[in-house]
Amino acid sequence: MSSVAAIKALHPELIQLRRDIHSHPETAFEEQRTSALVAERLQAWGIAVDRSLAKTGVVGTLKGRRPGNQAIALRADMDALHIQERNSFTHRSRHEGKMHACGHDGHTAMLLGAAKHLAENPDFAGTVHFVFQPAEENEGGGRVMVEEGLFDKFPVDMVFGMHNWPDMPAGTFAIRPGPMMAAFDIFEVTVRGKGGHAALPHQAIDPVVMAAQIISALQTIVSRNVHPLDAAVISVTQVHGGDSWNVIPDSVVLRGTARSFKPEVQDAIEPAIQRIISGVTATYGGSCDLRYERRYPATINHEAATQLALAAARAVVGNDQVESNPTPSMGSEDFAFMLQARPGAYIFIGNAPIKGQKPIEGAGLQGMHCMLHNPHYDFNDDILPLGVSYWVQLVKDILPS
Repeated sequence: MSSVAAIKALHPELIQLRRDIHSHPETAFEEQRTSALVAERLQAWGIAVDRSLAKTGVVGTLKGRRPGNQAIALRADMDALHIQERNSFTHRSRHEGKMHACGHDGHTAMLLGAAKHLAENPDFAGTVHFVFQPAEENEGGGRVMVEEGLFDKFPVDMVFGMHNWPDMPAGTFAIRPGPMMAAFDIFEVTVRGKGGHAALPHQAIDPVVMAAQIISALQTIVSRNVHPLDAAVISVTQVHGGDSWNVIPDSVVLRGTARSFKPEVQDAIEPAIQRIISGVTATYGGSCDLRYERRYPATINHEAATQLALAAARAVVGNDQVESNPTPSMGSEDFAFMLQARPGAYIFIGNAPIKGQKPIEGAGLQGMHCMLHNPHYDFNDDILPLGVSYWVQLVKDILPS
């Protein structure tokens, strides 16, 4: 049986597997069931399994039947999000307040499919490490795996990742050298004033007014402090202060996120925020504190690895179906930590329904048509064989027999 036919024959099993994972979502570092399922499948296919990293991480190791010194890592994320699912199909989440709204269920199923196919057809020279990572969403499971010795324990020449992208149609891929996704920082600003009666504002120092001025002023960092040809985003996403109609509170807390691609832009944002909040609060007679955390670095693809990924994607879907210069996303990915540790590349696989395809029954008005992190999202099962084929092709290209 050809590789294409063999991978196509896996499709029903992959759908069942993907939907089972979707039904049982587990969030950061709690992926016990998912981790056990992954390990059991890998072991059943004769793949060596390690479960010692990042609490629930799994690494499967497969050596080709031909001798070779090269090794590569293929990575999938396993965790879900704290979102209440609003779909009604039979494989909807069984866990209240948790949902696979980013397609990590599909990522896990595709990498498992590739592992099974390669275990049954180990016609390559070298070693493949299948890295199933926990806690991609906000908690930095990729960083933890690297810090706990992922690449010391499993040395590789290159590492590769993949993510579904609902803005791209099924049957397509997109990748570019350089930035693919942005750095992810968070900030918390505490604005302090003097509380008082809302009818007597002259006797108070109003932190609500100061907070409002700060929210607007923060936007000038991008418009006036960042080079017009560079990119950055600063978004205030939380405002907390006061609990009464007629009381000016003592303090207001602002929280948000900052995104950028270049380290020098990232380095400029924190002091700019501090300068603005200090200036605004001083103007009104208040004070402030800033907590700023750098969560994920930018996801930067390496040139040589990107060309290998491009070639594999083109071999699977054809040259016209692969975008080689996509617009980078302001979203972020902790796969960035792996790319800082080893050369590699991160690719998008189209997840939008094929033209004319109906939404999954019970998926509501949007079904598979909606964006990531949406309560109506679901992974498009039609692309499962394409993801498997990409992984398999990449192994064949980099570790030829």
